[in-house]
Amino acid sequence: VQLQASGGGLVQPGDSLRLSCAASGFTLENYAIGWFRQAPGKERKAVSCISSRHGSTFYADFLKGRFTISRDNAKNTVYLQMNSLKPEDTAIYYCAASNQCYAVGDYDGVDYDYWGQGTQVTVSS
Repeated sequence: VQLQASGGGLVQPGDSLRLSCAASGFTLENYAIGWFRQAPGKERKAVSCISSRHGSTFYADFLKGRFTISRDNAKNTVYLQMNSLKPEDTAIYYCAASNQCYAVGDYDGVDYDYWGQGTQVTVSS
């Protein structure tokens, strides 16, 4: 069972990025997938989650509608589309799998079972 997060990079404020979370060894649609981020010196926070059964989506309030989570079952991949990026979005972004979505926002993902390695997103002018 493995999750591979990718798509990070260095972008300017206002730009967009799409992160990917690809699964191997299991069928991703059978799991809830969460995206988390951890900025330097700060605790990890839950950014978004998509549920397994109905594909319900959940977002942290601090995103203010800028990010969108989606899933492509044929590619066994979950995406996080990030628009209008701000310097405060700079962090390492992780994806994780669990049997259900838990909280978003000030939640560190302790209940999630499988984690990807993280991808760095840096927003700077």
